[in-house]
Amino acid sequence: MLVSPERLRLANDHAAVAVRPAGLADLAATIGTLGLSRPRPVVAVVGGAGLMDDDDLTDLFAHLIATAISEMGAVAVDGGTDAGVMRMLGRSRESESRAFPLVGVAALGTVIFPGNPGGAEAVPLEPHHSHFVLVPGADFGDEAPYLARTATLLAGGAPSATILVNGGEIAFEDCLLSVAEHRPVLVLGGTGRTADRIAAAAADPASCRDERAVDLALSPWVRVTDVHNRRAAVTNLLKLLRSGPEI
Repeated sequence: MLVSPERLRLANDHAAVAVRPAGLADLAATIGTLGLSRPRPVVAVVGGAGLMDDDDLTDLFAHLIATAISEMGAVAVDGGTDAGVMRMLGRSRESESRAFPLVGVAALGTVIFPGNPGGAEAVPLEPHHSHFVLVPGADFGDEAPYLARTATLLAGGAPSATILVNGGEIAFEDCLLSVAEHRPVLVLGGTGRTADRIAAAAADPASCRDERAVDLALSPWVRVTDVHNRRAAVTNLLKLLRSGPEI
């Protein structure tokens, strides 16, 4: 039996609509209760929650990623916490007064909101998201399969793409899960850590000892672009969102 969506009251009196699927098996039915029209383009944003230079990347989100999402009439999906790429995307959406839906997918044990204290390392939900999918799990990374599938379900057959910005260990799984969903992944090289490891593997796979990075770099579903070439990065993202599932 499905439970009706709930309304969360977040920081600074922001509100969001949330659903709580019991597991992957009922995710599709639960997503259907969010009230988001389908099919429509979807951008999944994955990557760093920490160890990032906010000053260097804030402009990237405000004038590249958020603009592209808005121009395409797309839905954005991310990990929903008030940190790293999720904080930047939420704040970019708010500061630029863009109305695109922003869906955070987070494991209940990893987040804090009224009525949910989370676990010992839990962090607040990012307050500028419009929707949340709150899934079972106690550890960061438990949300990864749900995030990948949520993006697919929200697209409903429309084009979708995943953007990797920076990222730690979980980012590898996020990218692999996107590839498994047959969703193209745009790696923004120059943003640090996992994104740079995959970019380095793409440039010279023979000398790279990171097998995960090489596997992703050589995948036909993965495209690497240099974040410092903003025009090329925007062009690549819009191309993926217009071209459908085949690269």
